[in-house]
Amino acid sequence: MENIIEVRSLVKSFGNKTALKNVDFNVRKGETIGFLGPSGSGKTTTIKILTAQLAPTAGDVRVFGEPVDQLKDPARMSRIGILTDNSGLYDRLTIADNLGLYADLYGTDRRRVAEALEMVSLTGEEKTPVQKLSKGMKQRVTLARAILHKPDLLFLDEPTSALDPVNTRNIHEGLKELNRAGTTIFLTTHDMNEAESLCDRVAFLHDGEIRLFDTPQNLRTGQGRPTISVLLKDRQTVTVEPNADGAAVIAGYMESGELLTIHSNEPTLGDLFVQLTGRKLG
Repeated sequence: MENIIEVRSLVKSFGNKTALKNVDFNVRKGETIGFLGPSGSGKTTTIKILTAQLAPTAGDVRVFGEPVDQLKDPARMSRIGILTDNSGLYDRLTIADNLGLYADLYGTDRRRVAEALEMVSLTGEEKTPVQKLSKGMKQRVTLARAILHKPDLLFLDEPTSALDPVNTRNIHEGLKELNRAGTTIFLTTHDMNEAESLCDRVAFLHDGEIRLFDTPQNLRTGQGRPTISVLLKDRQTVTVEPNADGAAVIAGYMESGELLTIHSNEPTLGDLFVQLTGRKLG
């Protein structure tokens, strides 16, 4: 399958501080990839390099099969969408006027503005000036701008960090629809549930290094330590390891008629990250 992103031996330093250390990964066409890590782990730096906002200190970085600095060409840049902390919105203009300007810039039909606003649950707010928006609403407008031209590759830096659970769910459904239509998505997040919901593969980034990179299911089953919870009729819960000793304990409860339910407890991605790094994702 075609690689949309190819990164080899990527290093990024800021003075004496090395933010990324010999990072290697590929992103295949049509994938949704997540970079998980706490603040300062190198997630945003990675996106800025992949979108030609920062130059790598060393290594080979290619997007669409070409060196990443080729993205500075407007024709190539039009193939990507970016959501970062820097909104780039005009505060005195309305939501519709902001998105209309970007539609013209991308050469996209202005009728696409209504579709993008529907995806981010802002239908009916078209005439609201950006300066009157909450942080969460502004983030949704910025996301609408990023998807306005249905990019081939979409970069999202903490796309739902300021959103409530309902809007987060709506955004997730819209991103899944965009992905099904052919957009490759690269997102950074410290939200384990977001990664589980959206991503085909996730990378654990810690201190500028990728420690693990696989599907969420493979990470949980291959790296975690699952347990089994046994609920007894007296409502006591007993946790056992999935081994011969644990099986004997469960058999004993079954024979005595004390067993009510059995549940398998797979570790979450957050659990795995803590095991691997000793730090929480948030």
